[in-house]
Amino acid sequence: MSSPEPPAFSASWSITRRLTVLYTLSAFAMLVLSTGFLYWVLSSNLENEGREFLADKIHILRSILKERSDISEPLDEEVKREVLAHEFEKYYIRILDEKGRLFTETPGIDGISSKPLLFPNPAEPAEALPRGIKWRGNGKCYLLMASWAEASAKEKGRHLLQLVLDITDDERLLADYRRKIMMVLFFGIIFSAGAGVLVARRGMRPLRQITEAAQRITAAQLHERMTAYRWPKELASHAAAFDEMLSRLEDSFSRLSQFSADLAHELRTPIHNLMGQTEVSLSQMRTPEEYRQVLESNLEEYGRLSRMIDSLLFLARADKTQIQIERSFFDVSREIEAVREFHDAVAEEQGVRVTCRGNAKLNADPILFRRAISNLLSNALQYTPRGGKIDVSIKQLDDQRVEINIRDTGSGIGPEHLPKIFDRFYRTDRARSQYPQGTGLGLAIVKSIMELHGGTVKIESQPAQGTTVILSFPNPA
Repeated sequence: MSSPEPPAFSASWSITRRLTVLYTLSAFAMLVLSTGFLYWVLSSNLENEGREFLADKIHILRSILKERSDISEPLDEEVKREVLAHEFEKYYIRILDEKGRLFTETPGIDGISSKPLLFPNPAEPAEALPRGIKWRGNGKCYLLMASWAEASAKEKGRHLLQLVLDITDDERLLADYRRKIMMVLFFGIIFSAGAGVLVARRGMRPLRQITEAAQRITAAQLHERMTAYRWPKELASHAAAFDEMLSRLEDSFSRLSQFSADLAHELRTPIHNLMGQTEVSLSQMRTPEEYRQVLESNLEEYGRLSRMIDSLLFLARADKTQIQIERSFFDVSREIEAVREFHDAVAEEQGVRVTCRGNAKLNADPILFRRAISNLLSNALQYTPRGGKIDVSIKQLDDQRVEINIRDTGSGIGPEHLPKIFDRFYRTDRARSQYPQGTGLGLAIVKSIMELHGGTVKIESQPAQGTTVILSFPNPA
């Protein structure tokens, strides 16, 4: 089995190194393209200049051979004297007749190379002139071009023109340019790598700063925020998201700390009661009846601890969505009536009247629904004075949501407590004094049950005027 191909970049490479490599490669590619283009332009210009020069000479020679009857003097001027007059432009001309016999030539053309010159196929007079070919010999480079030229009307026939242009200096210029290009590329890639490191490090500086800022944040410094600094636009959204996470963590830490303190406080009371009663009963001999009273008192505390533990387990499972909801359709009024009958004895004892009106169909878990209603009725009965009233109303809204209002005429809740009333173990001072046996978990359980059903719970309350709890269940379908 063949091993997979390695990725373009090693997974362990830092972003700085990757940016440096990418920057260096892109800069090197730009240098190669730009210097290659400049070299091509220079080479093309030099080559075109050589071809145009020879093409111009061919046009002159064609004109002389065709238009003049006496061509000896102008031809000699063009082939021998004009050639020798060019100090820096070395070129040679040879003219042959149609049968290949020498007509005239530039002196020295036979000595430019020990090898015979290989001219390209000559172009016809009516055709475009050829591009010519490069030919090397004796350490020099030449551009060769050949063409036919028509003779004058007097002579008839035609002549073969062979021209040679020495382009050795052009080749040396190109070779020197290539050497300089290689130097530019060599030093360019070194400079690009150095510049890439500086640019990448400078560009990554905000990321290092945001990392350092994040490292300074601890559990004791969750109040700090990233948006206190000025970040680049690309990091601003990450800083804002990080701040939102910090806010959630700070809230969670605060709730966890408060929960731990409340849990310790709630557990301490029954445990102290159990320990105190047990120590008193063991301090001296007691009658069986006295021991029985102590055990019954302890049993009440055990029951309170058991209910608290059950409630905490329910909330923990609800937070992790481990509770399976067994939904079914039922009449809301029938379920509430069953819960009301369960609390009838307490209501009669406290002199509180409980009424229920309205009806609707609901698709929910009947057991969890009864538990939520029972917790709310129990709270309402605890804080409603004698002669008070608890009214439960059921409404089917236009959008098919089912809304249940539980309104009492009890002592009410202060507005400063309403935002925290659904927190675990949260109890007002009045609630602790009126009902010390409570745990502060009932409303938290109600909220969890509503969230499991996708619904909401809201409390409206005024001190000394009563409290209204509004349960809103989603569409029964």
